[in-house]
Amino acid sequence: MSRTTTAEAPAESLPQAEPSLSHGLKQRHLSMIALGGVIGAGLFVGSGAGIAAAGPSIVVAYALSGLLVMLVMRMLGEMSAAHPSSGSFSAHAERAIGPWAGFTAGWSFWVLLCTAVGLEGIGAAKIVSGWLPGTPEWAWVALFMLVFCGTNLAAVKNFGEFEFWFAALKVGAITLFLVLGGLAVAGLLPGTDSPGASNLTDFLPHGSEGLVIGLLASVFAYGGLETVTIAAAESENPVKGVAHAVRTAMWRIALFYIGSMAVVVTLVPWDSPAVTERGPYVAALDHIGIPGAGQLMNVVVLVALLSAMNANIYGASRIGYSLVQRGQGPKALGRVSGGVPRIAVLASSVFGFGCVVLSYWRPDDVFSWLLNMIGAVILVVWIFIAVSQLRLRRRLEREAPERLTVRMWAFPVLTWVALAGMAAIFVLMAREPDTRVQLYSTGAMTLVLAAIGYAWQRRRAVKA
Repeated sequence: MSRTTTAEAPAESLPQAEPSLSHGLKQRHLSMIALGGVIGAGLFVGSGAGIAAAGPSIVVAYALSGLLVMLVMRMLGEMSAAHPSSGSFSAHAERAIGPWAGFTAGWSFWVLLCTAVGLEGIGAAKIVSGWLPGTPEWAWVALFMLVFCGTNLAAVKNFGEFEFWFAALKVGAITLFLVLGGLAVAGLLPGTDSPGASNLTDFLPHGSEGLVIGLLASVFAYGGLETVTIAAAESENPVKGVAHAVRTAMWRIALFYIGSMAVVVTLVPWDSPAVTERGPYVAALDHIGIPGAGQLMNVVVLVALLSAMNANIYGASRIGYSLVQRGQGPKALGRVSGGVPRIAVLASSVFGFGCVVLSYWRPDDVFSWLLNMIGAVILVVWIFIAVSQLRLRRRLEREAPERLTVRMWAFPVLTWVALAGMAAIFVLMAREPDTRVQLYSTGAMTLVLAAIGYAWQRRRAVKA
């Protein structure tokens, strides 16, 4: 008989008890989800455009955005360790700011995750169709959707097992790349000569504008780290799991992101066509002379995409479930069977596949509008996290200091520094034509959700 318990404490304004989720994730699952969560398809594929724009200064861009992400994760870890919740930042925002904030942060992130599921399915299908020419991409997407929907409909430990092995493959691949690349940079790899610093001399090839583009690209590559705080609520020891994941975030970001970018730009000229055409990691492996580097990286990217699909269906279903349990969505999504919110899993998967259908049916208007709408959601979520932490930290120090097992560094100074960094990124997005549309579209969606959430909050207050 599986052990179940209450997955999250409801927000302070909502006293009703929440049906229980299963605590089926083991510490090894959570540790590997935390490790693998920082290695997404955006790192393997999307970093090429950032290198082409920023040149070797992409290392600085990833370091700056990495520092911001570390601060965000520390803030989120502090709140999640104090109040483990399947709603994560959405539940924290409701507790700190009000129901409208939890509604806005939660549903905007749900849309982001569900859309990402569709995008990742399309990317994975393109790779498999390349291996098996003539097979329809939509059929592969449907197959992937069925597999991971089924995985998430079963016990949560199945999701944990899939992510454990997916993450193990990703961590193994990036670690091997770093070892081989490091040996090549040092001139210790047989058959290769060290390029020294010859590829780093033109550090800012496109000036500050190029660095800005690289910075924006790197910020969105870090999306997905929040999943570990959602999953922690279903682990054997939520507080310990969150604390461990957050405390190791710094070296994971430094090693996997900043370290691999440093290896790539040292080994390969930033303006090499291979960086954008084949991807920076394939270009680096080709330079080292690894046979079949392209196909090898295609396998790794496929694993990263499938892992992201699995994690995003899980994250979307738990965010949706938590919102409903706090009275902020259709009651059907909150039904739990066997410790799993199965209706929420199905709804998240169907929404994701609907995005895939739109990509084929209306690629130039509806689908592109949807992509723009989710373009800056992660920044909106980070702002809710920072504001929530500012308010909850003082409340916890006053009412329950024993819950502060994870503490934000140099509070409140670094929280305000993080908020200033987010504001700066918004300004940079408004300056760039390609990101300006995303900023405005995300802003419009956020305002609409905030208005709906506030109206719902007022209506509930009147009824009370």
